[in-house]
Amino acid sequence: MSADRGSHLIRLQPEDSTALANFCGQFDEHLKLVEERTGVRVSSRGFSLELEGELAQLRPVTELLERLYQDAINGLPLSPAEVHLGIQQTGIQTHNDKAEVSEVSIRTRKVLIRPRGENQQGYVRSIRYHDINFGIGPAGTGKTYLAVACAVEALEREEVSRILLVRPAVEAGEKLGFLPGDLSQKVDPYLRPLYDALYDMLGFEKVSKLIEKNVIEIAPLAYMRGRTLNNAYVILDESQNTTREQMKMFLTRIGFGSTAVITGDTTQVDLPKGIRSGLLHAIEVLDGVKGIGFTHFTARDVVRHPIVKHIVLAYERFEAKQDKA
Repeated sequence: MSADRGSHLIRLQPEDSTALANFCGQFDEHLKLVEERTGVRVSSRGFSLELEGELAQLRPVTELLERLYQDAINGLPLSPAEVHLGIQQTGIQTHNDKAEVSEVSIRTRKVLIRPRGENQQGYVRSIRYHDINFGIGPAGTGKTYLAVACAVEALEREEVSRILLVRPAVEAGEKLGFLPGDLSQKVDPYLRPLYDALYDMLGFEKVSKLIEKNVIEIAPLAYMRGRTLNNAYVILDESQNTTREQMKMFLTRIGFGSTAVITGDTTQVDLPKGIRSGLLHAIEVLDGVKGIGFTHFTARDVVRHPIVKHIVLAYERFEAKQDKA
């Protein structure tokens, strides 16, 4: 063990089985949350906890866990939200705030995905270490595919209980009402890129079963109003087609234990003239807000057919000339 890392043993007193169950949470979810947010490994053996991590983190994490156990002894029902607030109140530097320099990969039961290039690597790190993340750039840069991969990974690790796929129903002048079928059939064409990514990672039958059980939920953005999304992985795709009000509404739905990824291409806005994109507005408003990550992709990050990169560059050059004219 390196000099800047160590271990510490905590003995929980007094021994109370009911309080211990409340303290640990279902399937040790409270201890896992502490691990995820602080980077300190917590091993539970009855009324003993072994901590392993950076020395600077061990003492505040120890004090946090001892206080949470006393709350449980005193009959306070603990929840992931209470644990999350406890971590915030202690001022512990969370694992989310630390820079990650090693190469990252995404592991699901079906596939292993290695993000390509520095921007994709940084995007995945940002998704893992921030609660809200924006992936902004042209088609073919992997922003949607990688977001779905991270969601599947989190679901399989039981870090979240469900995945929500959301998209504004504005697409090149089309509206949901013009399409045949029920709500699911109306929304499906807009979510095809998300479905394709899910099929790659889970298989068609598995995805269908998870949708039937509402573990994977598909919904138009308008249906998010009034909801609070806890313990969920939420992906808002094609966010350049949100209005400012819709974007604010969506961002304020995010609850405890949830991760949100917002993807979009600011050069392909299909909103009516005179209506500003909620994505463009959010980039300005949220710049510098702690806990929110931004990754900006360019034509150099395109991983589709090489001609796609040249098409994107050609459009960028043309639009730059138009702006100067």
